[in-house]
Amino acid sequence: MNTKEPFVITISRELGSGGRTIGKKLAAQLGVRYSDKDLIEGLMKKFNLTTCEIERIKGKKHNWLSDFLEIVAPVPNSGAYIGFDPIKGSDLNLSIKQEDIFEAEKEIIGGIAAEGSCVIAGRLGFSVLKDHPNHLHIFIHAPLEQRIQRVMKKQNLTHDEAAAVIKSVDETRENYIKRYAGVSRYDTRNYDLAINVAGMTEDEAVLCILKFIKYSE
Repeated sequence: MNTKEPFVITISRELGSGGRTIGKKLAAQLGVRYSDKDLIEGLMKKFNLTTCEIERIKGKKHNWLSDFLEIVAPVPNSGAYIGFDPIKGSDLNLSIKQEDIFEAEKEIIGGIAAEGSCVIAGRLGFSVLKDHPNHLHIFIHAPLEQRIQRVMKKQNLTHDEAAAVIKSVDETRENYIKRYAGVSRYDTRNYDLAINVAGMTEDEAVLCILKFIKYSE
């Protein structure tokens, strides 16, 4: 990757690995745009959905609509609590499909990359931008216990709760990537650089990436 020309860095990461923060710090060091929420916000505006609803749709293999309706417009149940903003049944666009969300993501990712040098976290960036002439695709992973401890701290969860969240998110992301990229997110052939951040600070991980960029130019 040549930093003297417009470039794109994509960061795929395991939940609890610190990859999102690493991406932000890397972008700051390089003085370029960091995109993460931009993608979600673009989808929310396009489909009038919440972040949780989008993520849930993306992880479904088949017949996601019935489950989707169960989440956003559940049958009333005394004492039931939905952990995000619900959507009224009358406001739901029944024509929304998983493919629509994927196409929207591709459009948003491509638009961000076309604007100039940037770091893009997640959202199938490594696949959508695989043919970008000046790219660096990175995968950030960490030992499970390290991930659990981080999620416990950030989300104020018990050990078992954090482990369950990680398992669910891992499965959701793997399903989505297999469906639309045709590969496993854990296949290191998808990336130019894979980093196991076991015992590393976020700043040390950023330094590792910067050194890789320097020696690969």
